[in-house]
Amino acid sequence: MSSPDQRLRLRPTMLSDLDFVVSVETDARNLPFISPWERTQHEGALRFPDLRHFIVEAGPAYERAGFVILQGCRNVHRSVELKRVVLQPKGQGLGRACVQLLKRMAFRDLHAHRFWLDVKSLNQRALALYASEGFVEEGRLRESVRVSIDGADGYDTLIVMSMLDREFHARVALGQEAR
Repeated sequence: MSSPDQRLRLRPTMLSDLDFVVSVETDARNLPFISPWERTQHEGALRFPDLRHFIVEAGPAYERAGFVILQGCRNVHRSVELKRVVLQPKGQGLGRACVQLLKRMAFRDLHAHRFWLDVKSLNQRALALYASEGFVEEGRLRESVRVSIDGADGYDTLIVMSMLDREFHARVALGQEAR
C-alpha cells in the first residue's frame, strides 16, 4: 500500500528484514519510546494471521525507513491496534504520512470500527501527531511501563488513544483525510 504522494509505501516484512527491524527498534533514538521485542516475537508476528507486520519504505528509491505492526486484524469486534511504529529518519514527515496510510488501511481495507494505540507520555512528538491526525485520548495507564533513560530508572504513563470509523469518515468528508 502506498501513500498518495508516493513518498512512502508499506510492504510485508520478510524474515530477511528482521535484522533491520531489530536494529531500528534497539537504536538509542527509539528505545525511550518503545518496549522492544525479541527477534522471536517478530518472527511470530510474521506468521500470526491476526497481525500485520510491514516494512516502511520511503524516498525516491523506496529505501527501508522503519516498520509498523498492526494487531487485531481479525478481531471480531473490529478493533485494530496500531501496535508499533518505528521510523529511523526523524523530522521528515514520514511519521505523519505513515499514520495517514495506516488509518486508510485500518478503516478501508480491514473495515475497523475502532483504530487504537497507546503511547508513552514522554513521547510528546507522537502525542501531538496522533492528536493532529484525529485520535482521541481515551485514558491513561499511570506509571505502567518501566523506562531507563541515560541510566535513570523510572516509570512512564501510557496514553490510550483511538479513532472510530465514523470519525474517520467525517474527516474524509471534511477533506481532512485523503480519499
